[in-house]
Amino acid sequence: MKLTVLTDNNTYIDQYYLGEPAVSYFIEDEGIQLLFDLGYSDVYLRNAQKLGIDLTKVDTVVLSHGHNDHTGGLSDFPALEHRVKLIGHPQVFEEKRIGQLIVSSPLRREQLEDRFELRLSQEPLAVTPNLTFLGEIERTNNFENQSPIGEYRCGCNWHPDYLIDDSALAYRGKDGISIITGCSHAGICNIIEHAKQVTGVQRVCNVIGGFHLFDEYSEQLLQTVEYLDRERITSLYPCHCTSFAARAAIYRKIPVQEVGVGLTLEW
Repeated sequence: MKLTVLTDNNTYIDQYYLGEPAVSYFIEDEGIQLLFDLGYSDVYLRNAQKLGIDLTKVDTVVLSHGHNDHTGGLSDFPALEHRVKLIGHPQVFEEKRIGQLIVSSPLRREQLEDRFELRLSQEPLAVTPNLTFLGEIERTNNFENQSPIGEYRCGCNWHPDYLIDDSALAYRGKDGISIITGCSHAGICNIIEHAKQVTGVQRVCNVIGGFHLFDEYSEQLLQTVEYLDRERITSLYPCHCTSFAARAAIYRKIPVQEVGVGLTLEW
C-alpha cells in the first residue's frame, strides 16, 4: 500500500505545495486508487496536480466523518466517466453546527446519489483485500470523547454531537496493521482497539492522522500517551488536529514523525 498526503495543516520547507487545516490522503492498494477525505477546498486537487497524481483514475472515496474540513472538497470533486464508490458512516451527511457555524458537508446525500455509488455502513467494509473501513467505532474506554462537539440535526431538532460517524481505515500488512484516521473524534485508543477487533490482528505498526488532542496536561492526553507507549507502535504520524504541545508530550515518551503535504509512505 502507498499513501501520499495531499492535504494537511503542515507543508514542508522548500516544497511548494498548499496547506490548509484539513485532511486528504491518496492511497493505492491492490490496483485500487482511493481518496481518504477531501479536505476543506480544492487544495487536494491542486496539490495532486503538482505531485503528478492523476485523480481521474480514483475509483473510491472514503470519508472519515462529516465535518467540512474532511468533506468540503466534495464540491470540487471532478466529474469522471466512471461511477465512484463513496464509503462512510450512515450519518456522515447529517447537518452539523458548532454554535451558529455550520460545519457539515457542503453537499447532502441526495445531491451525491447521481454521481457516486454510496456505501454508507455502520459495519466494517472491505475496501481492498487488505484495507478495511472500520465502520462505527466502539467506544470502550472512559477517557476519550466524553463531551459533544457542537450539534447535529435530526428532523427539526438539534442534538449534542458525539461524532458517532467518526471512523478510520485499517491496513493489514505482513507485520501487523496500520491505521489511517481523519480526526479521531472517537478517540485514537478506541480506534486502535476497534481495528484490532475487526482485523483480528493485535500488532499495530503505524498510525497516521489527526488525534484531536490539544492540551498537554489533559487527562485524555496523559492516558493516550500511556496507551501508545504500551502498544510499542513502530511509527506514529500525529498531524492535522493534533497541537504542537500534544505532539511534544507524546514525543517525550514515543518518537513521532513529521507530516506534511507530499509525504509518501509505503507499507
